[in-house]
Formats: sequence, C-alpha cells, structure tokens
Amino acid sequence: MSMQRRGWQFWAQLCFTLSVCAFLIVPVVLSALAGVTANFFIGLESGLTLRWIGEVWDLYAETMFLSLWIALACLGVTLLLGVPAAYVLAKQGGRFARLIEETLVLPIAVPGLAIALALILSYGEFRDFRASWGFILVGHVLYTLPFMVRAVLAVLASMDFNTLEEGAATLGAGFVYRLRTVVLPNARPGILAGSLMVVTLSIGEFNLTWMLHTPVTKTLPVGLADSYASMRLEVASAYTLVFFVMIVPLLLAMQWLSRSEKRLPRNHRPTLDTEHE
Repeated sequence: MSMQRRGWQFWAQLCFTLSVCAFLIVPVVLSALAGVTANFFIGLESGLTLRWIGEVWDLYAETMFLSLWIALACLGVTLLLGVPAAYVLAKQGGRFARLIEETLVLPIAVPGLAIALALILSYGEFRDFRASWGFILVGHVLYTLPFMVRAVLAVLASMDFNTLEEGAATLGAGFVYRLRTVVLPNARPGILAGSLMVVTLSIGEFNLTWMLHTPVTKTLPVGLADSYASMRLEVASAYTLVFFVMIVPLLLAMQWLSRSEKRLPRNHRPTLDTEHE
C-alpha cells in the first residue's frame, strides 16, 4: 500500500515538474523559432532564414556591445567597492555595521525609475556626463552594489575569518598579505556569486536604463523594447535569440567557476606562506 502511494506521489510530482518546465521553456522555444522563421504567422512551412538575425546585427550591434561593456565595467566597480565594504562590515559587526548594510540595500527597495529620476535631478546639469554611458553605469552600480556586498558578507559571516586573520598576523603576515592569502581566497565563493548577479542584473536591467539612456547610449534591453514596439515580430524574436546567444555562455562560464570553487579540495586552496612575507 505504501509503495503504491509512493509511486502515485512520484508520478504526480514528475508531471507537475514537467508541466512547469514546459510552461517556462515553450515560450522561449517559440520566440527562438520566430527569429529564424521567414514568416512566423505561416510557421515553419515558410522556411528557415537568418535574415532577421542579420537585420538585428546591422541595427542593434552597438547596443549589444555597449551592454556588455557597461556590465563588465559595473562588475569592476562593484568589486572595487563591494568587496572592501563587505570586509569592513564583517570585521566591525555590531548595530552600526548592520545599519550601514541596510542603507546599502535601500536601492533594491526603490523602483528603478525613482533611482533614475534622482540621478537626473542630481547630475542632469552636467550635459557631457548625462550624455555618456558613464551615467548609466552609475545607476547600474547603485542598483547592483548591494548584491555584491550581501554575497561576500554572507560568506565572511559564515566563517570565523577574524581568527584566521589573527592567526596569520601572529605569524608575521602584514595586512595586504593577509588580505591576499586569507580573506580573498575564503571569500571567493561569495565574490563569484556576487559577480554572477551583478553581470546578470546589469545586462538585463531595463527600468533604470530606459530613463537614463540617450539615442547614442541605448543598451540591449532598451533596444529590445524598441524592436518589439516598432519592428516585425521576427526581428524582435531574432533580437531575443541574439541576446541569449551572447549572454548564456557568459553566465554558464561564471556558474562553472562557482561550482569549481565549491568542489576544490581544501588542500588545493591557497594557504598562508609567511616565508614570502
């Protein structure tokens, strides 16, 4: 009786899982097919073509490269700001550190349009800066920095890195050497996880970017919205397909690095060597 009940539950869960997967995957497959179909309304009978992908590349190639460039620049800035901030917050602890952490998270709770409006009111007078991609970069950093800080802070809080650092200090290691050989290697999983979130959010961010962009600083999500609004369905779907082809390998590579870090044996992890100090 119990085996029959277990078998019924298994098949029910399997059917539910497959239904959810189909609900999520089928629209993506249809969108991809539309991007390579001569006429989506006729279907595959109209034939397959790369014409729409070529048109997307001719019209929107600059938006794709600009989005990747802004995402990588955003990653660099959040690494330079977020990792030290997480280290200081984990090192200090207490109520004041928690207050600073919650303050850093505020941009997540504020709509992207409100953040963009605040940036325009604050720095809109600087026309050269307003017309550059750096203006969008500032907005992306404000939006993604909390994710980097939280990811690194969570890893540092899960281990007693203060004891490790103090042990390294008693062996004669200076601050820079401790940071390089003790703190950063142990915080690497959080850094990789934060990097994955920053790149993903920066490339796909629309609301904030839509308010901050100019005709010469149009990013991929904004161009995608324009293509859906003004072009044929095949062109818009081809744009989505090109987006997947460009971003999915990058995300898979970053996830592979994160998984490789988790599988790395302890005896292969960086260790403290005070002879180089």
